[in-house]
Amino acid sequence: MPDVLVVGSINQDFVLRVERRPQPGETVTGAELSLHGGGKGANQAAAAALLGARVAFLGRVGDDAFGKELVRELGETGVDTSLVSSAEGVHTGTAFITVTPDGENAITVAPGANRVLSPTDVDLAWRRLGGLSVVVCQMEIPFACVEQAARLARKSGARFVLNLAPPSRIPEDLLRSTDVLVVNEHEAAFLLGREVESVGGASRAAGELLARGPGSAVVTLGASGAVVAAPGDVRHVPAPRVEAVDTTAAGDAFVGALAARIAADDTLEEAVSYAVAAGAITVTRPGARSALPSSSEVISLASGG
Repeated sequence: MPDVLVVGSINQDFVLRVERRPQPGETVTGAELSLHGGGKGANQAAAAALLGARVAFLGRVGDDAFGKELVRELGETGVDTSLVSSAEGVHTGTAFITVTPDGENAITVAPGANRVLSPTDVDLAWRRLGGLSVVVCQMEIPFACVEQAARLARKSGARFVLNLAPPSRIPEDLLRSTDVLVVNEHEAAFLLGREVESVGGASRAAGELLARGPGSAVVTLGASGAVVAAPGDVRHVPAPRVEAVDTTAAGDAFVGALAARIAADDTLEEAVSYAVAAGAITVTRPGARSALPSSSEVISLASGG
């Protein structure tokens, strides 16, 4: 049986590598196109499985060829995909990603079948699974599904990890049901209503987020690592230096790695340190799921190898 359940999105990614993004009304030619499996939920599930966790994924695809292939590819990473089914009459979730030479990306998503997932699906999945250690959600699925997953996790004693991406307004009771809240600077700024910059700014933001009710708060900082806030303790975890090629799945690699190590009973700081290394490796390679690292790669980088 799985230790980690990821409830989330699964998408077909169309990645365009461009010299620069077009201005409004402008056409830019010469882009290079590649197709990858994506969706924050599926990426996080794959990341955790590739790092050795026993993972199940709950999500929906459309009744099209993209959906079937995405489920097959996700299963090849070691994720249990038996909870994924197709929804009739809707397309599989799709993301259009532009990546510039500095590795930065801009993403537009057509959610498709991801919007069909329901709290009933979460209930049915819960009945099939037993003894979960960690439940992970993001915000690319209906909010009611996130609430139900948090409710069931709290009731059963599983730890609930909420990656508030994309940023969304959420009620205080969901924050209080969250064991680990994970946000980047932009998502933290959205929640707090002000800019969050630098390690010092993220440290203050993490403390403020913690005061809103989660058991702990993590603010990811890209090349600067992450800040971890737990009751009575705020710490900065630096990232190893790497050359960024594509930052598309860095956040998902981080969350998947974090969930994997929490399920393995690491302390939060140990899990975040491992997750920072996983994210650092991911940005050195193009694509989303294809860029996710193995456990041996993460251990090697984290140990300075």
